[in-house]
Amino acid sequence: MAYPFQLPDLGYEHDALEPHIDARTMEIHHGKHHAGYTKKLNAALEAHESLHSRSAEDLLRNLESLPDGIRTAVRNNGGGYANHALFWDIMTPGGASSPSGELASAIEAAFDSFDSLKDKVSDAAGGRFGSGWGWLVVDDSKKLAVYSTPNQDSPFMKGHTPILGVDVWEHAYYLKYQNRRPDYLSAFWNVVNWDRVAERFAAARG
Repeated sequence: MAYPFQLPDLGYEHDALEPHIDARTMEIHHGKHHAGYTKKLNAALEAHESLHSRSAEDLLRNLESLPDGIRTAVRNNGGGYANHALFWDIMTPGGASSPSGELASAIEAAFDSFDSLKDKVSDAAGGRFGSGWGWLVVDDSKKLAVYSTPNQDSPFMKGHTPILGVDVWEHAYYLKYQNRRPDYLSAFWNVVNWDRVAERFAAARG
């Protein structure tokens, strides 16, 4: 997908992730916050026709090549656009409770166990001061890694490929969980779409 970027569909109803993520949060998060990043990304790129054919991933992987006047706007809003597109995609109602196949094997090799992976992602996301994300990525050595980023910074900016991300901006959880970020992170694991994470893993590994 390239300019003009479109707000992607959720692929499920706003209330589909209840009781773990509430419908009102999904309505505001998707329809207001993600829509806002999409609009502002398009506004930043409007006058730069040479960039109109480039995907959000490509723009973020090559931020330093962008004109100075739009680099920060693309970093913030392109990151917000791409991060949220992944976030909706790797969640689903009624999905598998754990990964399987090659992804499960890779997680065990990298982190010893699935429970250890969950702890590492939750710790990275929970320990992020202020707003940001917790990530499971395929790094530039084609190996799995976990870390967090501030604000809407994307792993694409590091040359990595995110395959799972959890949003810890307050707008992602505050209506239901208030200041209880750990409770939100615990609930998140109930709605992960491990099939889509596995597909992203396979694509990133090539």
